[in-house]
Amino acid sequence: MKRILESGSIVIVLGTGGVGKTTVTAALGLAAASGHLNTALITVDPARRLRDALGLKRLGGSPTRISESALRAANLHPSLRLSAMQLDVKGAWDTFIERFVTDPRTRQSILNNPFYRNLTEEFAGSEAFAALQQLYNLHEARSFDIEIVDTPPASHAFEFLQAPARLIRLLDSRAARWLFTPSLSAGRIAMRLASQAARFVFSELERFAGGHVLSAIADFFAAASEATDSIVDRLHKTEALLHSPAVHFVMVTTAEQDRLRAARDLAREMHRQHLRLDAVVINRFLNEETWRELLLEPSQEPAHMRAIAKLRDSNGKAPDSDPGVRGVVAFLDEYRERAIDALARVQKFTHDLPQEVVIVVCPEIEIGISNLAALGKVSEFILTPTDVLVSTLRARRHITHPAAHHRSRSAS
Repeated sequence: MKRILESGSIVIVLGTGGVGKTTVTAALGLAAASGHLNTALITVDPARRLRDALGLKRLGGSPTRISESALRAANLHPSLRLSAMQLDVKGAWDTFIERFVTDPRTRQSILNNPFYRNLTEEFAGSEAFAALQQLYNLHEARSFDIEIVDTPPASHAFEFLQAPARLIRLLDSRAARWLFTPSLSAGRIAMRLASQAARFVFSELERFAGGHVLSAIADFFAAASEATDSIVDRLHKTEALLHSPAVHFVMVTTAEQDRLRAARDLAREMHRQHLRLDAVVINRFLNEETWRELLLEPSQEPAHMRAIAKLRDSNGKAPDSDPGVRGVVAFLDEYRERAIDALARVQKFTHDLPQEVVIVVCPEIEIGISNLAALGKVSEFILTPTDVLVSTLRARRHITHPAAHHRSRSAS
């Protein structure tokens, strides 16, 4: 991961909901800051979980640095340079318009335009676009050594990735320019005729579309015409940034079957979009004890799980054993079976990933994620070398399970 967390990088974290994506994003931020990088965390997630994880009372539209006292309280070095911000979607859009539309009256006309308000509040990808613009500004300003972005859940991930291209198609559309701003391609007389024809079309279509929708669109394009080329040029630069070597995509998943399936689909879509997946974090994979034992002996079933199998076998040979004891043994054996199944699923998933994708295996920590100290622990797990374990998983080498015959009977 140190190859990804380097100066000049942008790390974009993707994943479906409920996999700990925001936690991993914050932990990556701590890891980068611990590597002496001035780090900015940007959250697009409207749930504001990043603020809570970092122990901040509020998270605004500009970077807020984590205080020395908060770092000390978490047993982290007080000199760490870590800042976080919550995306201000409307503010980002308005700043964009203020930058590229120079005339104050025209600018105000756009800001008050109903189509513009819908575009910034309801257009699929408007939040993603605003985040990318804010990210672009931060990166260009060189205020930070590295920027790490927490994106919305995977159902909206492609809106984030595709927002620049979609808006380029909208704003740079020849049809839109011809229909809504005929002055760009016609003389004054033709413009008046086109405007009269357009007004007729608008009035007829508005009977079906409702209140002045098309007129608002026409007014928007007319007002924004002077800045359209500059806006489209900026969009092209933003899209180019997403495909640049500076950007590293990190995907977060857990070992559940449906989450691994969603992660696999996301990886395939990224490949189709010519976006390079750099790393996958398999989060909350088993528990700390099992994780540590697998690091030491990745080809063997962990010792405590073998002990559970022996306990089950010895208890089964004693038909007069206490029902309470049998219940505890059954509970432990079910835990062991779930762990073995999770191992098998992760083995298949990692084996199918390209070799150049970095695999990070992070366990579920016992204390839960509620503060900076817990995030620091996750950060340590993320940076712990797990080469031997990952090699075993990728190769789908057999991990010895002494009581495999019992699994077969249970499954049947």
